[in-house]
Amino acid sequence: MSSDHVRNTEAMQSSPRCGARTRDGTLCRAPAMHGKARCRMHGGARRSGAPRGNQNARRHGMFTKDGIAERRQIQVLLDEAWKLLSELK
Repeated sequence: MSSDHVRNTEAMQSSPRCGARTRDGTLCRAPAMHGKARCRMHGGARRSGAPRGNQNARRHGMFTKDGIAERRQIQVLLDEAWKLLSELK
């Protein structure tokens, strides 16, 4: 290549960048995959992420509205039982 050759890098520089944060808190400067917000190293690649039906990623339901309400009801019942026991003594 001759030294007077000008490279057309405008398309590369204007492409959207990955939105992931690095360990030091700065943004990843790699280009995002086509149609995605992340680069190939941060989850934009095909088939990246957990497989469908992954049993390891199942939710346990402890922090759902129903689970929280159930624990509150149990706590109210326990409080009433302790009050009743303290009145009987």
